[in-house]
Amino acid sequence: MFSNTTFAAIGVSAILVAVGGAGVFRLKSQPAKVEKPAAGDSYVLGFTMKDIDGRDQDLAQYKGKVVLLVNVASNCGFTKQYTGLEALYENKKDSGFVILGFPANNFLGQEPGTNEEIKKYCASKYNVTFPMFAKISVKGDDRCDLYKKLTDLKGEPKWNFTKYLVDKNGNVVDKFDSSVKPEDKEFLKKIDE
Repeated sequence: MFSNTTFAAIGVSAILVAVGGAGVFRLKSQPAKVEKPAAGDSYVLGFTMKDIDGRDQDLAQYKGKVVLLVNVASNCGFTKQYTGLEALYENKKDSGFVILGFPANNFLGQEPGTNEEIKKYCASKYNVTFPMFAKISVKGDDRCDLYKKLTDLKGEPKWNFTKYLVDKNGNVVDKFDSSVKPEDKEFLKKIDE
């Protein structure tokens, strides 16, 4: 016999109704309640993304940390920001801070590599140890759901190395353009707020 959980998982609530005294049951279905986020909801850690090795990663695991989401690329004038991002991560990771790197090829094809090539490049050239994710689209009709949400909340990334700051509750609180370096004082001040 199916449980309510089984039917809820497929979008239907199950109610068993006794018919007569013979102990015969029939199934009556009702639409499952779908909870929609409140208007203006800025929570962005409700997504599951593939990491650079192709494993599912629930972003909710980062709730309770300050998170910096960055769309990255290997062949960009801003690529050297990997050095500053890694230094920032190393300096603050023990105090509840994490950077999540999302390679994207949306800007002049500046991230043409495979996930394996990107991982190797980041490790060998910049010693990146912060979590890296599989290549995604961050703008246009094919952008992933995470970046649809980020775009709705704070605007579309204008170029590689756009940074979205997420508070400990998983809410987007700020966006920084590519020109903002990881070592900029005003940027660091925002992270520490």
